[in-house]
Amino acid sequence: MAYKKWIIADADKERASEVSEKFNIDPFVAFLLVSRGIREDIDVSDFLASSCEFSDPFKLKDMEKAAARIEQAIDFGEKITVYGDYDCDGVTSTALLITFLRNMGAEADYYIPSREAEGYGMNKTALDKIQSGGTKLIITVDNGISAIDEADYIYSLGMELIVTDHHQIGDVLPKAEAVINPHREDNDIKFRDLAGVGVAFKLVCAIYGDTEDMLYQFSDLVAIGTIADIVPLVSENRGLVKAGLRMINEGSRMGIEALKRVAGADEKMLSSTDVAFMICPRINATGRVDSASRAVELLIAESFDDAAFKADQLNIDNTHRQELEQNIFEDVKLKIAENPALVKNRVIVISGESYHHGVVGIVASRVLDEYGKPVIIIGVDENGNARGSARSIDGFNIYDAISDCEDLLSQFGGHPKAAGMSLKADDIDEFRKRINEYALDHYPVMPAQAINIDIKMSPFYLNLELAKNLSVLEPFGEANPRALFALVGLTIISITAMGNGKHIRLECEKKGKKIRVVKFGCSEEDFPFAVGDKIDAAVRISVNPYNGREYLSVQAADIKRNGIDDEKYFSEKSVYELFSLNRNNDTSVFPGREICSVIYKFLKSKGEWRFGFDELYFSLNQVTYGQLKFALKAFEQSGLIAADNHKITVCRVDAKVDLMNTSIMKELKGRLNRE
Repeated sequence: MAYKKWIIADADKERASEVSEKFNIDPFVAFLLVSRGIREDIDVSDFLASSCEFSDPFKLKDMEKAAARIEQAIDFGEKITVYGDYDCDGVTSTALLITFLRNMGAEADYYIPSREAEGYGMNKTALDKIQSGGTKLIITVDNGISAIDEADYIYSLGMELIVTDHHQIGDVLPKAEAVINPHREDNDIKFRDLAGVGVAFKLVCAIYGDTEDMLYQFSDLVAIGTIADIVPLVSENRGLVKAGLRMINEGSRMGIEALKRVAGADEKMLSSTDVAFMICPRINATGRVDSASRAVELLIAESFDDAAFKADQLNIDNTHRQELEQNIFEDVKLKIAENPALVKNRVIVISGESYHHGVVGIVASRVLDEYGKPVIIIGVDENGNARGSARSIDGFNIYDAISDCEDLLSQFGGHPKAAGMSLKADDIDEFRKRINEYALDHYPVMPAQAINIDIKMSPFYLNLELAKNLSVLEPFGEANPRALFALVGLTIISITAMGNGKHIRLECEKKGKKIRVVKFGCSEEDFPFAVGDKIDAAVRISVNPYNGREYLSVQAADIKRNGIDDEKYFSEKSVYELFSLNRNNDTSVFPGREICSVIYKFLKSKGEWRFGFDELYFSLNQVTYGQLKFALKAFEQSGLIAADNHKITVCRVDAKVDLMNTSIMKELKGRLNRE
C-alpha cells in the first residue's frame, strides 16, 4: 500500500471541555465533535438528538408542481414510469417510489437502463420503449438533471416529465413539469446534500402529507441508498439513516431481511458500517454484472420465499462481481510488472481488453490504494470502443483533468474524486499523454495521499468505556467517519498470526501500558516490522461481545515506523518524480559510490526485501528518495539484484561490478555533468 501522510485534527480544547461538561459527554467525544466543526450548543444538541427535524419538502423548488401533476396522473389513471439508475442509490430510489405510487393506486412501472448496454441516464431507445407501453408521465430518480436532449424527446413523443435528482446542475435545466434538485439555487433550504433516494423521499412526503408516516414506511430504503452514495451523514441525512437503521434492525421489509440472511447478518444489529459492507455491495453488484431490476424486485418482494430466492441471486451476482474484479486487478498488476513506466506517471492510466465496465471503478480504487496516485482503468470491447472509470486522491480534481481532454472523449462525467469516460481505443495513448501533461502543468507538486486522524492519544486512555461512549457519534459515514486515534511510539512485544494467516495481532507496550492491536488483511510474512521495533498506529476501537462478556477491540487502519519525517519523504518523492519527467536537474537524486555501498550492504544483510520501496527507504533513513530509486535501477542493470514488484532479491555475482558504468548511471552523470 502507498505510504500515507497523517493529518491530525486540531480543536479548541477549551470549547471541547465546555461541550463535555454542558452535555455530560466523554471529553474525547466532545473533542471529536468540536474538531469536526460541531461546536455551537444548538449544533451539538441536534447532532446528539435521537430524532431529527426534517425540512418542509415544499421548500424544494417545483415540489408543489410535481405533487399536483402526480396526483393528477393517479386520479385520471395515467400510466407512470419511474426511470431509475443501476447503482444502490438509484435502485432504492426506484423501489421507494414505485412502492409508494402503487400503494396510492397508481398504474406504475419502472425502467432501469443496463449499465453495460445503455450506460447512465435516459436514452432515446429506452424512451421509445416506455412510450410504446402507454406511459404518459415519466419520473426520474437519481438522474435526469443533465438529460436536456432526452427531455425534449420525451415531449416530442407526447409524454411529460418530472425530474428528481441530486447531481450537480448545468447551465440549463431540462424541459419538465417540475425539476426537483436540492442544488437548485432557488430552493428555500439549508441542507442540500441529499442522496437521490433522499430527494425521492421528499417527493413522497409532499404527496402524502406526513413525513413521520413515510419514515415508518421507507426509512430503511432511504438509509441504504444514502449510505451507499457516500453523501455526508450529517443534518437530515443523519436523521434519515438513524431512522432507517432502526427499521432495518426491526426487520420490517422482507427483501432486506433476505439480504441480511445471505450476508450472514440475520441475527446481528446492523450499524451503518455493516450496511455499507454487507447490504450495499450486494444491491450494487447486480447492476454491475446483470440487471439492476433484480435488486428492485427483491426490495419490493411481498413474500419471503420470493425475497429469499432473489437475495440468493444477488449474492451469486456479488460473488461473480468479486471474481471479475480480482481477475481484472491481477491483469492490471501483470501489465504494471511488464511496463513499470505505467505507474511512474502522475495519473495512472491502464487499459485492457474486455475489462467489465461494471467493476473497473472498484479496481481503480484498489490501484489508487496501492500507489497513492489518481487512477483510470479502461475496458476495451471488440469494436474498439473504450469505457473507463477514474478514482482520485484529495486535492487532485480528476473531473477537471478529464475535462481538459474533452476533445478525445465521446462522453464523460463525474466529480472531483470519481469520474467516468468513453473514447475510442485508438485514442487511449494520446489520452494518457494529455492527462499527464495536464497534471504536470496544474499540479507541480502532487497532493499527498492522506489519512485524517482525530486525535493523538496515549494507550492509557483507550478502554471499553470510551468505545461505548463513541456510540453517540453513530451512524458513521461520509463527513462523520469512525474516530481514528494515533498511538505513537508503541514497542512491539509479539506478533501472532490470525484467521489462517490472513491477519495479525500485535501485542504492544508503551510506558508499561500493554495493548493488543489487530491488523486485518496483513499476513505475518508481509508485515515489515519485528518484535522490538517502535511503531505508530492509527487505530479505531469498538466493543467486541464474546461469550456474554464485552471486550475492547483495537483495529489498525495504518501502521508506520516511529519517527518518520512526512515532509521530507513527500518533498524528496516530488523532486524525484519531477526529475524523472525532466522538470528539474536536482543533484540530490544522484547516488554516489558511498550511498550505493550503504544501500547494497543493507540489502545483502537481508538477502531479500519483500516489503516494498517505501519501507526500504524508511529502513535506510540516510539516503534520499531519488538516490534509492536510481541505485536500485543500477543494481538491477548490473545483475546485483532481481526486482519483482515489491520483492528485491540479492543475486550472487562473482565478477566485480562497476555500477558507474551502468546505463542509468551514465545517463545521470551526463545529465548532471558529473564525472
